[in-house]
Amino acid sequence: MEQNQNHENKLGQAHAAKMNVNKGKSCEIGPLNAQKRREEAFQVRLKAARFQKNLPLPNHPCNGDENLFCNKIGNFSKGLPHNCLGEVDLCAYKALIQALKTGNPNDFESIPLGGVVKLANPQAAYAYDLTGPDSHHLGVTVPPAFSSAWEAGEMAELYWQALTRDVPFSEYETNPLILAAASELSGFSDFRGPKVNGAVAAGTLFRGDTPGDLIGPYISQFLWKDIPYGATTIVQQYRTTAVGTDYMTSYKEWLDIQNGSSPNAPLFDPTLRYIRSGRDLTAFVHQDFTYQGCLSACLILLSFGKSALNPDNPYLNSKTQGGFITFGAPHILDLVAKTAQAALEAAWFQKFLVHRRLRPEEFGGRVHNRLTGGANYPIHSELLNSQAVSEVFSKFDTYLLPMAYPEGCPTHPAYPAGHACIAGAGVTVLKAFFNESFVIPNPVVANSDGRSLLSYSGSPLTIGGELNKLAANIAIGRDTAGVHWRSDGIEGLKLGEAVAIGILQDYKAAFNENFSGFSFTKFDGTTVTI
Repeated sequence: MEQNQNHENKLGQAHAAKMNVNKGKSCEIGPLNAQKRREEAFQVRLKAARFQKNLPLPNHPCNGDENLFCNKIGNFSKGLPHNCLGEVDLCAYKALIQALKTGNPNDFESIPLGGVVKLANPQAAYAYDLTGPDSHHLGVTVPPAFSSAWEAGEMAELYWQALTRDVPFSEYETNPLILAAASELSGFSDFRGPKVNGAVAAGTLFRGDTPGDLIGPYISQFLWKDIPYGATTIVQQYRTTAVGTDYMTSYKEWLDIQNGSSPNAPLFDPTLRYIRSGRDLTAFVHQDFTYQGCLSACLILLSFGKSALNPDNPYLNSKTQGGFITFGAPHILDLVAKTAQAALEAAWFQKFLVHRRLRPEEFGGRVHNRLTGGANYPIHSELLNSQAVSEVFSKFDTYLLPMAYPEGCPTHPAYPAGHACIAGAGVTVLKAFFNESFVIPNPVVANSDGRSLLSYSGSPLTIGGELNKLAANIAIGRDTAGVHWRSDGIEGLKLGEAVAIGILQDYKAAFNENFSGFSFTKFDGTTVTI
């Protein structure tokens, strides 16, 4: 017994010694050792950085309003002190410009405010991101000038959107206000919304102009269909605001808000509803978190199965593997979120360091003071003589733009729209990973009171078209609230798309799979392959 015990002890000691010898050795296998992998990782990142660095630098022209008007009536100034006309205190505006020029955090702390409301994160305009294009390395087109016919057409559309917020989308073809809006906007010399045979129609009114936008119901399927959310399901009935509640229609309220006063509390509808009107859509894009709409769309798309995936997905034809960390749900979900932050950074650069475009509510004050004789602002006559402006005055006894939110717009400049940039980026990611021509099963439409969904039986609705429509709904929904212009949204979608394309370009070299690249349709209808 003692001999056996001694033998076992010796064997145990030998095994332990052997383990100690091997303990410090790497167990890693694969085509590259640790040193080569480290160098390869460096080269992948360096190549991506060089690719972005070598792209042509864009110009960043603006519409010239800031230099044209010494009283800064063409530029954003909400939250700063203003005079009785709503014109900004020039010393405060100069302090804002000085801080933006220097980028010195201490200079931002010296900007005079008119009330308790703070500016919305202007220093985000200087942030760097480590994936995709730098925010300062992307351009947008020049927005409309203050006195232009283009601006007049966009403002007339906003007045009509405010007047028709409570019209159910299902009644657009017959509602008198909708028909009047379409008719008047058709007559504006430079209105750039979608048209049919040169005219705005009920079926094109307040819509985007990307492929699929004009097919089927106004609202995207991704804002109506149930959302598979882990072990539960989210029914897309949302809290909305009460019918007929509009804000900042009195001059005092308008001026107080421009000076940074605290707003009143909103009045909510006690019934949750499917989005069935402009008012419901404005409520959704008021309370949504950054990439909520695109996240919901992603979860719905994933529930359709692998037949809804992009045919270029390298795992669709694999006999032994399925996508997961790469080319699977975690990969797509991560990129939808990742691109949102980069899109906002690109938007904030344009907002604060290039354009500083005034918000529609600020322009509404200019219209009111011009038509009441308080000031002689050079506003285009097509707007001043419009039915939309007349209808607003008849209803509210002012020419101010009726707002959907008690606080009005956020305290950052209008152009481009942050919501639109996020939507443009997220939708671009989804188009890259899913099959744009896949027909969405069992489409639905909300009834006129938003309490139930009905079956939709019109033209087939595809993933690509409904994703484009989702992006337009999110962008134009902010216009319907009165906080953005059409061009803010349309150009914002394109900027978000450019951000996502740049990020996808960087990641193209990061995969081990045999992958031919991302291919999808851009908002302008052209195909891009990465």
